[in-house]
Amino acid sequence: MQARSLRGPVYSSLCLRLCIQTVFFKMYNILKSEMFEKTDNHMSKNAVYIHTNGTEVSDKTKVLLQSKLARSGFEVLSEFKEDAELAICIGGDGAFLDAVHKFGFPHVPFIGINTGHLGFFQEILPEQLDEFIFNYKQGKYSLQPLSTVKAEVVTARRGGSMSCLPNALETAENEEFRALNEVLIKSAHSRSIHLNISIGGSFIERFSGDGILVATSAGSTGYNYSLGGSIVDPRLKLLQVTPIAPMNTTAYRSFTSSILLPFDMTIGIIPESENAELCVAVDGIEYKYDNIKEINISMAGTFVNLLRFEGYDFWNKVKTKFL
Repeated sequence: MQARSLRGPVYSSLCLRLCIQTVFFKMYNILKSEMFEKTDNHMSKNAVYIHTNGTEVSDKTKVLLQSKLARSGFEVLSEFKEDAELAICIGGDGAFLDAVHKFGFPHVPFIGINTGHLGFFQEILPEQLDEFIFNYKQGKYSLQPLSTVKAEVVTARRGGSMSCLPNALETAENEEFRALNEVLIKSAHSRSIHLNISIGGSFIERFSGDGILVATSAGSTGYNYSLGGSIVDPRLKLLQVTPIAPMNTTAYRSFTSSILLPFDMTIGIIPESENAELCVAVDGIEYKYDNIKEINISMAGTFVNLLRFEGYDFWNKVKTKFL
């Protein structure tokens, strides 16, 4: 009798669980179907945006590319949109960096057509437009996520307002900048600067020199390399601190070579004088201050996705561009 009395509640419980699971999976399949339908509708637009550096050869390449894309069924947007399928940058590396900053480090993948000089980020030559469109439509590519770096600039308030140099950006008390290549700290004038530098909260050195540069792996082949820094494979997530004309005296002891840091470390920079006139440059975009209390530089959580086609090899590109 006891066994029979238990069957009822157990059986009812099992039935209830089965009913709940059935309803759940039905709802899941409906939502999944709607999600894929929305995705398919979005992808069917084939919407792309073209950004150029404004030179004559770049603008001519843009006109030619627009006609080829239109014939291939793509919609060429007149302005950048976050839901674009692809952003195409025509120019050199500067055009690519300009687009990344102008559009706020978007998730939209980038591809570059090189009409500039070095073109390290740029994947395609102007004579390869047909090949590019064909390979893209065939899906013969991968996305290369590039790490970014951020700088938090903490400034002092004076008399209830910020004190910045003329023509500098008006700031809040704490301002954050992002960069794909590097963050540069230097004097606002042609003179040496004196900085107290810490890594991970531990004091490291009293720096004296022209400045310091903190580069990402992707930025290691740029200004960092010209300063004697190391070339780093962009698949490595790290930061590289490179001094600019460091001085070693009885008062200041500075590293004379680059330092490689893991991705979770923060570089702290405190000017010896709060009135020091400093320039903070992110990918070449300069901001000038005379009231910096400290600067904290660390890896940012955002990534820039770069389209890479089959056969791309970073070290082969290094060889062809630098050797």
